[in-house]
Amino acid sequence: MKSKRVDIHVGECYASKDGSIIVTILGSCVAACLFDPVNRIGGMNHILMPGRADIKHFDEPTRYSINAMELLINRMMDLGGDRDKIVAKVFGGAHLIPTISKENMMGEKNVSFTLEFLKREGIRVISRDVGGTDARKIFFHTNTGDVFLRRIPSTYQNWMIKKESLELKRIQKIAHLPGEVTFFHE
Repeated sequence: MKSKRVDIHVGECYASKDGSIIVTILGSCVAACLFDPVNRIGGMNHILMPGRADIKHFDEPTRYSINAMELLINRMMDLGGDRDKIVAKVFGGAHLIPTISKENMMGEKNVSFTLEFLKREGIRVISRDVGGTDARKIFFHTNTGDVFLRRIPSTYQNWMIKKESLELKRIQKIAHLPGEVTFFHE
């Protein structure tokens, strides 16, 4: 039997007991892949920001980590999952834009919040691939808990490396040439 492919995007989550393959692409966002190995139920979310939705953002609650985590756990339990058996694999949280300081980096905040939430809820993290500068494409098999990951190198970084290499070559070409000297006379 062929597995059903389900693509999820920012703020979405999906859970299944029918052997689906959930796919998403992550940059600074984080995905938690949750799996109940006894009941063979799995699910994944796509978290945009840490924290929870407030009254100003009530129409997009699953973009926030706590809402996305609670919703995913509840969906798995509705399908017959046992909360005490759930394990997690966490992915994403890349630093894609080097000009943003580390303390303002959303990816690191998403990872920290998600890992802390799982710890607080007693859900063991059995695997993780977080941080770095590459985006990731995740393929989560809900009936086995297997995750396949494909790295997607940051195009911004590639562009910056090329630009810096060209500038280095330009400077090396002119570095040996004599410069102009101006003397100041009184």
